[in-house]
Amino acid sequence: MKGKIVSINISDKKGVRKTPVEEVFIKENYGIEGDAHASSEWQRQVSLLAIESIKKMQEMGLDVKPGDFAENITTEGIDLLSLPIGTRLRLGNYVVGEVSQIGKICHTRCAIYEQAGDCVMPKEGIFIRIFTNGKIKVGDEILVSFRQPVEYHDVDNLK
Repeated sequence: MKGKIVSINISDKKGVRKTPVEEVFIKENYGIEGDAHASSEWQRQVSLLAIESIKKMQEMGLDVKPGDFAENITTEGIDLLSLPIGTRLRLGNYVVGEVSQIGKICHTRCAIYEQAGDCVMPKEGIFIRIFTNGKIKVGDEILVSFRQPVEYHDVDNLK
């Protein structure tokens, strides 16, 4: 399964909409440099939300765009909710992340929820843990790699 990055979004404070940028450096076991949510203290290092989810909110009459749901990466062409925990993603040429959480609990109602009576990020956003350093930019490919369980065989009994 392949998709692409349509927006990369960062903020210097938590609890605010994120601002789109063209390129970022992602740090192993940390997240996006310069983003308030990046940390080696938890597995929710980078958040992803599909543009298709944002379009649903736009169809409800909301004036929203990528970054307004505080997602770091807005994707296109990938059914994020179909990815089980443990799924590996390659962002761009070098950055590898692994799905660590699907959805989230909102402890307070954000401005989007107050405006629309609903918010897609808690239900349709996912989070990944980062395994490699590298730069990503808008337009980069996202490659999904479902991890397959390793099968062990007794080589002495193979014919």
